[in-house]
Amino acid sequence: MSSLTHLPALLALEDGRVFQGFSFGALGSCTGEVCFNTSMCGYQEILTDPSYRGQIVAMTYPEIGNYGVNELDCESARSHVRGFVVEERSDVASNWRSQSRLQEYLQKNGIVAINGIDTRALTRHLRIGGVMRACITTEEMSSIEAVAIAKESSFLEEMDLVAQVSTKHIYEWDPNGSEPAPWSVVKNLTPTTDRSPLVVAYDFGVKKNILRLLRSQGLRVMVVPAATTAEEVLSMNPDGVFFSNGPGDPAKLTSIHKHARKLAEEKPIFGICLGLQILGHAFGASTFKLKFGHRGANHPVQDLRTGRVLITAQNHGYALDEEGLPTNLEVTHRHLNDKTIAGFQHRSKPVLAVQFHPEASPGPHDSIGLFQEFFSMLKKK
Repeated sequence: MSSLTHLPALLALEDGRVFQGFSFGALGSCTGEVCFNTSMCGYQEILTDPSYRGQIVAMTYPEIGNYGVNELDCESARSHVRGFVVEERSDVASNWRSQSRLQEYLQKNGIVAINGIDTRALTRHLRIGGVMRACITTEEMSSIEAVAIAKESSFLEEMDLVAQVSTKHIYEWDPNGSEPAPWSVVKNLTPTTDRSPLVVAYDFGVKKNILRLLRSQGLRVMVVPAATTAEEVLSMNPDGVFFSNGPGDPAKLTSIHKHARKLAEEKPIFGICLGLQILGHAFGASTFKLKFGHRGANHPVQDLRTGRVLITAQNHGYALDEEGLPTNLEVTHRHLNDKTIAGFQHRSKPVLAVQFHPEASPGPHDSIGLFQEFFSMLKKK
């Protein structure tokens, strides 16, 4: 049992609300935008999802940590959340794939975490007041001091988060086909060659499973930094371009919008999450910040092309503004809880984008066929 089990900790929100609990992560203090995730599992993928950069994540499911952690389930090379909040952490990691307990992972990776608070009350507070800045601390300070630290912290919109999470170098993803994990349904991929279809994937904070599923279509996947120009991408003569998920305010990425518009004139494009928002801006749409975002693995989305309802994994705090949506963009998917745009396609160009995560990790696989749809776009082009 960890010696930190009974160390007091505070979660203080900028509006003055304070929750008292106990530490089960790294010692110290952290600040960030606090949000909630409604997934019942998948906490390791959440901790390592670059889209959570700058945020403190609260899990609504009451017990977290019961199946431990392992190296294969990481969605990036490091953890990205600022802090972690749960109601009850499990001291027992019961799973044959587990390599260590969650609290040991948090301590090793420097993530300040708090447990023992009423996450139902926190979630209700955020649903009413919206996401807000917060501070988690294990240090000796008063509630008033912790609230002041939260108030003085930076707003998410002020940070260039994409630059923090994007790769610095161009690289080819898994050319030998060895990446799919032993437990994956994707096995025995053949090595790529110069004749394999090439997709250039922009890394705005891309998750590993997206790259796995692009590669599973037999594609050669070249990952490039977020600042890569359209001219540099076109010089690689790709068969298609992929725009990844990522953190932060999409409206701030003005130079990327311009490159996206140029690429859409030349190549088939598939965008996920932030990728959808960037493509929307590229064609003249605008985005707005959601009150408390969509984060979890149980969001219902309707494919308007077929009428089929998909249960999807989502993680975003912004959405496309439907008022003033360019007429050349056709809404293909709609979130059934709040009716926001969950996907679109261009009416005359091979451009497809969704606001949810068809690669899941964690989450259901209802929409995994979108990767095949993108592959079909490449073949048709």
